[in-house]
Amino acid sequence: MRRGLRKASRYAKGLPMLELVEVDERNWLDVRELSVAESQEGFLDSALGIIARGYIYRSSRARVIGITHDGTMIGVALVKDLDEEPACYDLQQFMIDKRFQGRGLGTQALRMILSELERERKYDCVEVCVKAQDAAALHIYEKAGVIDTGYVDDDAPDCLNLMYRFAC
Repeated sequence: MRRGLRKASRYAKGLPMLELVEVDERNWLDVRELSVAESQEGFLDSALGIIARGYIYRSSRARVIGITHDGTMIGVALVKDLDEEPACYDLQQFMIDKRFQGRGLGTQALRMILSELERERKYDCVEVCVKAQDAAALHIYEKAGVIDTGYVDDDAPDCLNLMYRFAC
């Protein structure tokens, strides 16, 4: 990911314009204000926690990606490199603010992130670990073509390990 990340084109369905942006000194306060519903809080880190993880994992080429909707910050994601087997992109966190959920924006943003990573193509796949009880997130990942690998990590037995493979 880089400055000036790609904008989504408007689809025939009339979906609003989304853009992936680098989180930096100009917009991190907007990201910090993002939150999810109380029922979702145990499934992912706070927006500020996601920014902090981006700093902590900088040696793994971590990128904190802001998601804007017609210029308004509506979400944030964290992607880092995972060089151990299976070597892949690690989509560690993906959040859409509670005010913007249920509109298809999460699915659209996820597809944009996957598309951007596929263009970069350092790895052949993206790994995601999702709490098994997080039905909303699992639905979005499924719609984007991310599949359950069946692998259970002993350190996170309550999570599903998902994978998105880029086309050959």
